[in-house]
Amino acid sequence: MHLAQLNVAHLIAPIDAPELADFVAALEPIYAVSDSAPGFVWRMMESDDPTEVITHQYGDDLLVNVSVWESREALWNFVYRSAHLEILRRRREWFVRTAVPYTLMWWVPEGHTPTLGEAMERLALIRAQGPGPEAFTFKEFYEPGASAASPPIAGVPH
Repeated sequence: MHLAQLNVAHLIAPIDAPELADFVAALEPIYAVSDSAPGFVWRMMESDDPTEVITHQYGDDLLVNVSVWESREALWNFVYRSAHLEILRRRREWFVRTAVPYTLMWWVPEGHTPTLGEAMERLALIRAQGPGPEAFTFKEFYEPGASAASPPIAGVPH
């Protein structure tokens, strides 16, 4: 099994606004880091243009990212132990704060390419029911086939 992830964020301004210039400038280098990271499998893209965002029917201000990783550790290392962390620390400069879950993970069979619709269904599920085997977080993580959250793994904080 591979680990799929979705994260969403509501932009504070249109993607081409001056307020988002630093974020847009960071897309290409951060995608280069993710795409070459150990354990990276795939990410959803509109085109080969690294600054192009995924278009969808969920609203022009909603930025979405869907990717697949070999493991929890591989995704954790990219998110929190690479250049991505600096971008993550600046998220409040570019995105509206939210009190609902905006990131989640779920297991997919190797070779499966998740659709945005599938990912958004998982987001609705975690927002309605909280983390569970079908949609979970680093903090409340489920191994494949598990019915209860797994204990912490050494080196991977929950």
